[in-house]
Amino acid sequence: MLEHSFSCPYCWQNVSMLLDSSISNQNYIEDCEVCCNPIQVSLKFNNTQLIDFQANSIEQ
Repeated sequence: MLEHSFSCPYCWQNVSMLLDSSISNQNYIEDCEVCCNPIQVSLKFNNTQLIDFQANSIEQ
């Protein structure tokens, strides 16, 4: 597991989450721990190294 920090696309607060490096390509939705809005998370690992991370707001 890798701890990764980023800014929420809604409230711009610093958010930290644990990422599972055992799955190389991941896409999922997780709520912001500060403002509770849904964040579309996309990430890629090469072995255990994080090579791409995106956290985007969900268009409604």
